[in-house]
Amino acid sequence: MDPVIDQAVQVRLIATTPGPHAVPAVLHYQPADPLAVRMSFPPEISLDGSAVDWAFARELLDEGLRVPAGRGDVRVRPSGPDRTVMEFHADEGVAMVQLKTADVRQFLARSYAAVPAGAEPAYLGLERGLAELFGAA
Repeated sequence: MDPVIDQAVQVRLIATTPGPHAVPAVLHYQPADPLAVRMSFPPEISLDGSAVDWAFARELLDEGLRVPAGRGDVRVRPSGPDRTVMEFHADEGVAMVQLKTADVRQFLARSYAAVPAGAEPAYLGLERGLAELFGAA
């Protein structure tokens, strides 16, 4: 069984109203889905009062620590030497959060220890799935 990597992080919601809006969030990585990272937010920060989960590429998170990355629903960019900004685009609008770059680096290091960069295809189980599909398993 592959280890699941969860890391609680404190994010600061970037809003138009003054003052910090610190909320808890969780970064989630599962070797069974080696290309993806998930970020979960509690219900109290969503518009409809339900928990919010975003899935995006692990590579996007890694690249966004160094340079602005992403063109779709999730975008990541450095914000000074110690912070990283993530933007989540939806039909309802854009949510922006800021988190400590050190927390993201720690999370990514744990994920790369579980599944090294470039080794993701071995964890996808494509060969096994194809063998089962064609009856060779």
